[in-house]
Amino acid sequence: MASKPSIPQGTRDFSPAEVSKRQYIIQTIKNNFEKFGFQPIETPSFENSDTLMGKYGEEGDRLIFKILNSGNFFFNKNKIELPESIESLQVNSAETIDLSQRIELNKFTGKISEKALRYDLTVPFARYVVQHQNEIEFPFKRYQIQPVWRADRPQRGRYREFYQCDADVVGSKSLWQEVELVQLYDTVFTSLRLEGVTIKINNRKILSGIAEVIGASDKLIDFTVALDKLDKIGEDGVKKEMIEKGIAEEALVKVQPLFSFTGSFSDKINQLSDLLASSEEGMKGVQELKFICDNVATLGLATATLDLDVTLARGLNYYTGAIFEVAAPKTVSMGSIGGGGRYDDLTGIFGLKNMSGVGISFGLDRIYLVLEELQLFPETVAATSKALFINYGDAEALYASQAIQKLRKENIKVELYPDNVKVGKQFQYADKRLIPFAVIAGDQEIASNSYSLKNLVTGEQVSVDFEGLKNALLA
Repeated sequence: MASKPSIPQGTRDFSPAEVSKRQYIIQTIKNNFEKFGFQPIETPSFENSDTLMGKYGEEGDRLIFKILNSGNFFFNKNKIELPESIESLQVNSAETIDLSQRIELNKFTGKISEKALRYDLTVPFARYVVQHQNEIEFPFKRYQIQPVWRADRPQRGRYREFYQCDADVVGSKSLWQEVELVQLYDTVFTSLRLEGVTIKINNRKILSGIAEVIGASDKLIDFTVALDKLDKIGEDGVKKEMIEKGIAEEALVKVQPLFSFTGSFSDKINQLSDLLASSEEGMKGVQELKFICDNVATLGLATATLDLDVTLARGLNYYTGAIFEVAAPKTVSMGSIGGGGRYDDLTGIFGLKNMSGVGISFGLDRIYLVLEELQLFPETVAATSKALFINYGDAEALYASQAIQKLRKENIKVELYPDNVKVGKQFQYADKRLIPFAVIAGDQEIASNSYSLKNLVTGEQVSVDFEGLKNALLA
């Protein structure tokens, strides 16, 4: 008995209609990337494991999909000795094993797997820049739209295989890049008719400065990870977690203003200036944010809002300056639909020092869900043809095909039903495909060099010449 077909958890099939909508989003993002001067690159779906491992922190490393060595590797105990401490260990339970077992497991994994599916596009981009540094003109503005893979727990808007749409600039420390990236976010979402998004911004230097001011510099990661949960677990929950991580209660008194951080961007900048007056690093972050805010305000945004969110702490493993996150309109319940930031030395992990960069990413899958929920996809976004030519036989099909050939040169999507079957079946096919028009080209139409165009939504039917047919289908 044949097994029931299925796909791996966290992956999806896409219908023609879904693919058309995804392509609409991708093309909109791509067009705007190029409008802002970004150039496309592509990198392999999988990288050498040592390119990826250790770049995303312990949690990220656990989510990287490893690829077993090719078929010429035959596992047996004579070829590779499996450490006794992990002989009965299930690889997918790695989060429950102790440190010594993890070390042994990593050593063993390294012997049977030397490659891994890419986890994101940023680290492969850093590898690309270092490997091709002599061919690149700096500053280098690149965009990349490709799938990535993470062994994450699937949920709404989160999958194990998904696309990232990234734009990065490397080789420039200018804050005008951050200003442009805010404008790019605004331009893309305006083009998608998704109005009311909030572009949240923070700065790693501000987070470092706050930790310094409260005497918790050695606990920067613990401090920011807890602070980042403010909207989820509230003020009391954040304070409780900070205390559990060893941050003194008197330090929390100094940081109290962060829990009631409100007002305009300028108001928040002033509050931060007071809080961070004694921190040189923190004040650098304040000045950087002020530069970005002032210039964005002067240039203006079409439909998005720029907001300072001091709890934003994404990607602390490699972000060093500005940090971005984009929130969907409040009418939609959805996580972030974009994010990014400044990294001063990402390429340093591959030996190229002092190569500053900044980049942003668009969350294709979540943007899709938001546009779908808000019914923002244009009606013209469809994988279907504009018209179906009815097949009455070979002579009629040839007459229809001559018109089809000319219509396609005008970029009009049309098709001929391939078989000479009952007309009712052909109309039924058009209905199921959501094709809005049928073109009838029988004996009478051939004799008069015309076509009968039937609107399958209203039922209206008119006789037209070729120009009339073309204009009706272009409308």
